[in-house]
Amino acid sequence: MSECPVTPSNARAQTEGVSLYKRLRIGGRMALREKASAFLDLLEKEEGGPGVTSSRRNQVLKDVARHRYYEHTPEELLWGCRFAWRHSVRCIGRFFWRQLEVRDARHIQGASDMAHACMEHLSSATNGGAIQPLVTVFPAQRATIPWRIWNYQLVRYAGYRAEDGEVLGDPAEAQFTAFCESIGWKAPKTKGLFDVLPLVISGPRCKPSFFTIPAQKVLEVPLSHPDLEWFKELELRWYAVPVVSNMLLEIGGIRYPAAPFNGWYMGTEIGARNLADWSRYNLLPDIALRMGIFEKRESSLWRDRALVELNRAVLHSYKMAGVRMIDHHTAAQLHVRFEDDEKACGRPVTGRWDWLVPPLSASTTPVWDRSYDPTEYSPNFLTQNPPRGFVP
Repeated sequence: MSECPVTPSNARAQTEGVSLYKRLRIGGRMALREKASAFLDLLEKEEGGPGVTSSRRNQVLKDVARHRYYEHTPEELLWGCRFAWRHSVRCIGRFFWRQLEVRDARHIQGASDMAHACMEHLSSATNGGAIQPLVTVFPAQRATIPWRIWNYQLVRYAGYRAEDGEVLGDPAEAQFTAFCESIGWKAPKTKGLFDVLPLVISGPRCKPSFFTIPAQKVLEVPLSHPDLEWFKELELRWYAVPVVSNMLLEIGGIRYPAAPFNGWYMGTEIGARNLADWSRYNLLPDIALRMGIFEKRESSLWRDRALVELNRAVLHSYKMAGVRMIDHHTAAQLHVRFEDDEKACGRPVTGRWDWLVPPLSASTTPVWDRSYDPTEYSPNFLTQNPPRGFVP
């Protein structure tokens, strides 16, 4: 059931909501005062939200006028992060946006303390396998060079590029792996397919420094197949929690360049992209060979058959390990429910079709034949340029 059922009594509120979202649209040249005011209006209108007192509104506007800055209260930060997830046009998991929790790390002012907070994020988010949607918010940008986490995700696997161009591990991380080595990180003596990269953190008057993630902080899932016994021989694994760490969190005009956040995995992210893409681990030919179905004729659909079995293995393995994961059919169905909720609340339904449609059996999901408005609204998690000194 929608959180905001459409009734005559809330029709006016929905009209006002459309007007508010015009002010929340990202882009253009809005002053900080306008952005802050629009965020407070959004917060005030939120069903079940904390509300906004007139004294708080006056204080924010005074701080903006005097300091060209204001600080979010813990409740504003929590709901701002939840709104950011709700507005994320590339996420198919937004049905669960109200479950997001926040770790407030805005007081931290050192790279080692940031690294420690990231490790604690991994522990809390992993939650013994019952993955908790979580965001850790580090200091807002006040200086020209802000605090940044250089990693794409808190946990990713190294990619070692040989002289002939071949990569051992994850090719998507080859350049970052080389950068880590250039600042002093030492790869394991015996390099493997799944070596966890260090965290790299920089900030005001702080050059990029690396921090090794203790093994006990990274829950990994060994992959097996419900029917194919030989699948274990591939010795594949993947980490439990995808903590995105290179995006900018923007709330009411205040920018947080370091705000790692996570939900839980959709199976195809691993089985149809990370392990299957030709530019990543490219495992389909090997799996097809072991299945006895590999041949040069593409029309035999050996890739498709291998892809399905790889995805079955991922879903099976995470279930056996007790690690929360969702399949792409269920995720797409829940996104349609999310869309219905947004419509009922008078909010615009936004999305990026190319991100929302799953990479496996896309046309069998209910999002396939829908069109989406890709407009981004504030608050939001946004892409940002790489830190100075690194070009991915």
